Amino acid sequence: MSEKNILVQVKDIKKHFLMNEGLRRGVLKAVDGVSIDIYKGETLGLVGESGCGKSTLGRVVLRLVEKTSGEVLFDGQDVYALKPKELVRLRRKMQIIFQDPYACLNPRLRIEDIIAEPLRFHEKLSSEERKERVAKVMADVGLNEDMARRFPHELSGGQQQRVGIARALILRPEFIVCDEPVSALDVSVQAQILNLLVTMKEEYKLTYLFVSHNLAVIHHICDRIAVMYLGQIVEVADKEELFSNPLHPYTKALISAVLSVDEEENRSRIILKGDLPDPSNPPEGCRFRTRCVYAEDACEQEQTLQEVKPGHWLRCRKSQ
Repeated sequence: MSEKNILVQVKDIKKHFLMNEGLRRGVLKAVDGVSIDIYKGETLGLVGESGCGKSTLGRVVLRLVEKTSGEVLFDGQDVYALKPKELVRLRRKMQIIFQDPYACLNPRLRIEDIIAEPLRFHEKLSSEERKERVAKVMADVGLNEDMARRFPHELSGGQQQRVGIARALILRPEFIVCDEPVSALDVSVQAQILNLLVTMKEEYKLTYLFVSHNLAVIHHICDRIAVMYLGQIVEVADKEELFSNPLHPYTKALISAVLSVDEEENRSRIILKGDLPDPSNPPEGCRFRTRCVYAEDACEQEQTLQEVKPGHWLRCRKSQ
């Protein structure tokens, strides 16, 4: 794709947290030098183990969490250079769907008020106009009219997540970070919410950054996939390319764990040795080398993300 189609540019973003609790002291490198482009109209999947920094990256992109260094450009605008009033205007275009649908809903507000809240802050509408907008978006996400006067605890988990999606859509944004939006739901409900997100993407002309630890979910909904390990992107490729030709040993291990209904497609499981290293003290050089069966002395040197074939990026000594 050409550069004019890039909606979000992430340039060498770092987010480090200072730790000063008990015996844990130092710097937690949650995100450590991530650069990636998100194209307009695509769904970019961000996948990795719990604790790899993927959710933090999503929040840094939206400036819900302040960066340590680096740049985030939205449609050419430097998100971190904006003044407060300019940032408020940009918020209309950038939204988020959270992992826990109940925890992100105000238990004291009725559903119609939860969905309408962004409108009260960002747009000057009459009460009747707000009700019309709320009714429209509720219908779009599959919520019945009679749910408008209910409270969050009166809804199922899937219905609560539909409320969260409706709230994100009410301002008609361009870009949404989906932070593990189905991981807290029953398997039977996950497919419904995923299909809803696909439908809403087409209807509202959205761009998604879809964060998940589940590669099966990522494969279902995403166009491209970025694999994250210990604060860094280790591989990026189109969905079909990544699943048919994974190059990084970590990516291969993740894909080997994805079950298929077709027994012939199920690969031999790759079991990683050891646990995820401490992000406050990551290994030097390739951060995956302490768990990699192919690790050599050369892996102790710093690795960079390089394009090894058109559209396929890899952070591994094979690309150096």
